[in-house]
Amino acid sequence: MDQHTFRVIIEPDGKFFHAYVPALSGCHTSGKSITEARKNIQEAMELYLETLVDLGETIPRDESFETFQTASVPLRIKRRVRTGVRQYA
Repeated sequence: MDQHTFRVIIEPDGKFFHAYVPALSGCHTSGKSITEARKNIQEAMELYLETLVDLGETIPRDESFETFQTASVPLRIKRRVRTGVRQYA
């Protein structure tokens, strides 16, 4: 069995959890819990890869990476929001 590792994103989506694989365009699913979303995305990935092989397509490599970055709201913006003054560029 040929194994491939892909980054999976799971996000809350209302009462459900949306799961997708950025490297596999269109490979999305959901679940009522994170556990169910993980199980469903595993199945979706396997079907996706099986389809690629059946079609003679190349299985993509996930060469992306993920990082967390913190951004601050400038104090002048916070003041505008508190006072109800909105200015748009």
